[in-house]
Amino acid sequence: MSTVDDRLTELGIALPALFGGPPGFERRFDRVHVDGDLAYVSGHGPVDGATVLSQGRVGGDLTPEDGYAAARATGLSILASLRDELGSLERVGSWVKALGLVRAAPGFTALPGVMDGFTDLVLELWGPDRGRHARSAIGVAELPFGIPVEVEAIVRLAD
Repeated sequence: MSTVDDRLTELGIALPALFGGPPGFERRFDRVHVDGDLAYVSGHGPVDGATVLSQGRVGGDLTPEDGYAAARATGLSILASLRDELGSLERVGSWVKALGLVRAAPGFTALPGVMDGFTDLVLELWGPDRGRHARSAIGVAELPFGIPVEVEAIVRLAD
């Protein structure tokens, strides 16, 4: 068992099923695309297989805490895709960049706090040396399937 898998077990965290999209959705892209020593992670949301775990606008239907939880769930979905593509989460040498899109109610500006749900998860599992990353948080009017958070990321593969 890898160090990251050990940490997941210690925290009592199970990864969700791979994102498959709701009925009628046809995925025409890779969840994760590896190019050299980088893996580019397509936008993910708070999903478990085809089940959307959270919907709504942060700062409207959802509290900032709900948004934080959705960003954390999105991180778990990303980890499931990385494990599927790479075979092991230990192949993630470091986290490089994350872009977070938050479906925000008008006037809601606490976007970084929502995205902390994703970043805190990565730091819990990889620690500050391998988990620290550049990040952007952007408020948007709509996201696919009504999800409140979408995250894409870039990771550097371990040697």
